[in-house]
Amino acid sequence: MSPEYEVKDINLSRKGRQLIEWAEAHMPVLLKIRKRFTKEKPLEGTQIGAALHVTKETGVLVKTLKAGGASVALCGSNPLSTNDNVAAALAEEEINVYAWRGETTEEYYRCMNRVLEYSPRIIHDDGADMICLVHEKRQNLGKDIIVAQEETTTGVNRLRTMEKRGVLKFPVIAVNDARTKRLFDNRYGTGQSTIDGILRATGILLAGKRIVVAGYGWCGRGIAMRARGMGADVIVTEIDPVKALEAVMDGFAVKPMIEAATLGEVFVTATGNAKVIRREHMRLMKNGAILANAGHFNVEISIPDLQALSKDRELVLPNVEAFTLLDGRRLYLLGEGRLVNLVCSEGHPPEVMDMSFANQALCAEYAMKNGKELEKRMYDVPEEVDNLVAKLKLETMSVTVDRPTEEQIKYIKSWKLGT
Repeated sequence: MSPEYEVKDINLSRKGRQLIEWAEAHMPVLLKIRKRFTKEKPLEGTQIGAALHVTKETGVLVKTLKAGGASVALCGSNPLSTNDNVAAALAEEEINVYAWRGETTEEYYRCMNRVLEYSPRIIHDDGADMICLVHEKRQNLGKDIIVAQEETTTGVNRLRTMEKRGVLKFPVIAVNDARTKRLFDNRYGTGQSTIDGILRATGILLAGKRIVVAGYGWCGRGIAMRARGMGADVIVTEIDPVKALEAVMDGFAVKPMIEAATLGEVFVTATGNAKVIRREHMRLMKNGAILANAGHFNVEISIPDLQALSKDRELVLPNVEAFTLLDGRRLYLLGEGRLVNLVCSEGHPPEVMDMSFANQALCAEYAMKNGKELEKRMYDVPEEVDNLVAKLKLETMSVTVDRPTEEQIKYIKSWKLGT
């Protein structure tokens, strides 16, 4: 009989519980939801399959889903983003966890398939690998899935392509696109945790450094903003003219990567696309340039190109690999080109994941109530859910806002009241 979990070391659970408890102390919105879920059991009898970064914050979400009556099976959404302490602690909480840091690609998909063996009715995904796996190799499961949720920009982009091609087999809620997710998690969470990962890995001084940020979506905005706040000189690269224009008006230099490559000392990709930094750029970089990726998959920095240009590679610090090029220059790759904020640090702060995971918990409840009415397409997070998360977050911060008067409500709904 297969084991109910597969983790690095179950004896790490005590440390994992401490980490989860620390996150809980900084995630009051999700705890409010958990308190109600414990009483109402809106997910009673529901099997949930989750492919998420197994962090202390994810531990808080999983415990909340369980409090709502769900049975949860969990695997990692990246081979290097699992906190082994947290995985052990969740295994002791009767969560079916199949995750450890350092999985091979084969092990990564084996763990994902193990989660799917529980025949989930709801999927929580981060990057869309689990959703795509169901569509490609586990199609028999699609008919029983009420809804899936996708947490990332990269995953949502993949799924919108599937929607356009008419191949989605079940409804998917784009949690990433909720205002209380992307405006905070993507911008403030990615901004802070990416800088944190770079600093933990290298210990460099950012003040005075020239940092190149590839991509000016919400994640790129956050990284550029935080890097500038640390005293760095920031250059942004973009392919979208509107985002490029916004970066210019936010006070950043905007250049094509081929020009930025000769100037940068630290490069951070946050585009969701492939080969953003490649051979022709690496050939122009300064000796000692640092390469980091904040996008979901390890494709934004072309590692095959880096290997082809190199005569030697060695691990010089934990999570810092030096590639010595044929001409003697050295380029440093952080975290194997994977998510620098999770590989080299601990991921987003719990305060922002509080809102992201509150959306996920409430969308699971929404799916149980409305699943029969949902079509096989992409859905936004319901506005009432998004607004409730914001309202609860403000309450926990002791912040109050104005309420419109009856006259204001009447005015805003009228088209005849003008000058």
